[in-house]
Amino acid sequence: LDHERLAESVRRTRRALIVDESWRTGSLSAEVSAQITEAAFYDMDAPVARVCGAEVPMPYAAHMEAAALPSVAAIATAARNLLGGGVK
Repeated sequence: LDHERLAESVRRTRRALIVDESWRTGSLSAEVSAQITEAAFYDMDAPVARVCGAEVPMPYAAHMEAAALPSVAAIATAARNLLGGGVK
């Protein structure tokens, strides 16, 4: 993972949105969020946002699996919120 490239991007956009199919707790997104915060905290206009999978065991049924994973709508809402254009 290119940490410097991530930090450069955050410094340029002043925001970060991480999408991960894993749980929020103890996930790769948590580590990436920590790395971004450590490298570019004072350059950011908003906290790092994360859209992650539901913290439930991954269901077998396709419709339940789809409900447990991040959706396009959830990602778009998080992006709008991060830019200050949506309801939190």
